Amino acid sequence: MTTSKKFVALVEQDGATWIAKILRRKTARETIVSKTQDGFATQEEADKWAATELADFLKNLTAKNKRNK
Repeated sequence: MTTSKKFVALVEQDGATWIAKILRRKTARETIVSKTQDGFATQEEADKWAATELADFLKNLTAKNKRNK
């Protein structure tokens, strides 16, 4: 799974469904949910979505940062 110092993918169970979140570390004590998706039937589906979205999210963020420099 793709991870970075500031971003991480988290998968949680909510009853019978699974929720995938992309979290951003704002400060040492505060995290912000950057993207979320719910309604997954299995943990594997949620993990796959989270890994794919985190990789795309980081790729887009890197491209955006390069354009702004």
